[in-house]
Amino acid sequence: MEGIFSTKSDVYSFGVLLLEVVTGIRRNSNSQTSSFPSLAVYSWNMWKEGKIQELADSSLMDTYSPDEVLLCIHVGLLCVQENPDDRPLMSTIVFVLENGSTTLLAPNCPTYFARRRIEMKQIMVDIQSSVNDCTLSEI
Repeated sequence: MEGIFSTKSDVYSFGVLLLEVVTGIRRNSNSQTSSFPSLAVYSWNMWKEGKIQELADSSLMDTYSPDEVLLCIHVGLLCVQENPDDRPLMSTIVFVLENGSTTLLAPNCPTYFARRRIEMKQIMVDIQSSVNDCTLSEI
């Protein structure tokens, strides 16, 4: 909905869904993500600041083991990385979530989308831009 389609768009979408479930925050909830543009960026910044425990929905922390909840956040952040090549395969995600893992890579910055307004023939038009430099579509 907000960017360029790639072969790893399903992984990105799964990561956003996983972050929504674990944090209890909707992806477009500006009231809960402070001044951050999206749930993915908010979650990544909390990760960078070492506030990952605060990111998780407290009701999950009471019900599930903290390690499981943190693993889900970690996997979610791996799924929303900016570079699709850095995102894990869905088969890897399923394996990690079923079996756990202590050797996951640290996530990189997530894809960030910003809205900007441009004037076009005296009509203001909302344009969404992505930080992705190029896209390749195969038919």
